[in-house]
Amino acid sequence: MKLHYYPDTDSLYIELSAQPSAETREIASGFNADFDLAGNLVGLDIDGASGKLDLTTLETVSLPFGTLKAA
Repeated sequence: MKLHYYPDTDSLYIELSAQPSAETREIASGFNADFDLAGNLVGLDIDGASGKLDLTTLETVSLPFGTLKAA
């Protein structure tokens, strides 16, 4: 998983998979979900992220760090 913040558009993209997006659906105002050809969720885009999220901190809880690979 990768987090991409774009200050020029104030959007946060949460990349869940390296698979390319084939379809985007708006799931709520300013929240878009990207799906691959098989219908699997591959990413989430949040427009106006700084007004919806606290972007000053990032906290992880109970991740299996032993199985993560370096970027």
